[in-house]
Amino acid sequence: MKENLRGILFMLLAMAGFAIEDGIIKSLTTSLPVSEILIITGALGALLFAVLAFVRKDALVSRDMFRKAFLIRLLADMLAPLFFISALALIPLSMASSILQAVPILVTMGAALLLGQQVGWRRWSAIGVGFFGVLIILRPGFEGFEPAAVLAVIGAICLATRDLATRVLKSDISTVSMTAYAFAASVVAGVILIPTGAPMEWPDPHQTMLLLCITLLGGLSYSAIVMATRDGDVAVIAPFRYARLVFAMLIGIFFLGERPDTMTFLGAGLVILSGLYTFWREKVTGKPT
Repeated sequence: MKENLRGILFMLLAMAGFAIEDGIIKSLTTSLPVSEILIITGALGALLFAVLAFVRKDALVSRDMFRKAFLIRLLADMLAPLFFISALALIPLSMASSILQAVPILVTMGAALLLGQQVGWRRWSAIGVGFFGVLIILRPGFEGFEPAAVLAVIGAICLATRDLATRVLKSDISTVSMTAYAFAASVVAGVILIPTGAPMEWPDPHQTMLLLCITLLGGLSYSAIVMATRDGDVAVIAPFRYARLVFAMLIGIFFLGERPDTMTFLGAGLVILSGLYTFWREKVTGKPT
């Protein structure tokens, strides 16, 4: 019981950290191009985790890096921030975070269609409800539709692809080393975006401090997730990942001046409920989602 409570606390801290990170990134996109944010934070994060891997004596180079699953994961790690942070610069944080909550149901669907895992009609129904929730958030064809929100959807698909590739990756590459490569992939994403945005400029002291905060928050939040999953039952702790949306909405409302409408709240609620039901079915059936 104590282990689960400690795990839940660490998961909540991690989700709060990621939500604050997203809020800072969104605020920076008003003064710095997305490409520069990706390059700087990616380079700092890659350096941080490479040093951590060196301290832990984890191998940074392995022949497993050339396996198909690892290359797919690396590509997804490059595309996910490219699309999601681009969306974050153009749409409200609450909307982007709501769409991001669809990742678990996308993983469940991908596991069934691509990995051959059995998913019953109940979880397929939950997937359908989750997608309906995303459509409510997007509102295609209706007033209030944000075309840039499609970028967040593509980002969520890339994150789900990364998680699916990780499931089948039989590798001796440690999590710390893979995270270093994920940050390095963000640098590549930033370079790709350079021609599409404003010219890069040297960040001022305030912007530099925020960029360092993003890197630090990412590292601490990652560490909190590791501690959460080590301390308690994953099936109990995993649903608290949805707390990220709560934190993101609070940040959007109180710090970014956002006012999520009823449709966003309704769609987000359906996505979260479908995800929670999927976690519950996994616990009941003992099959991974």
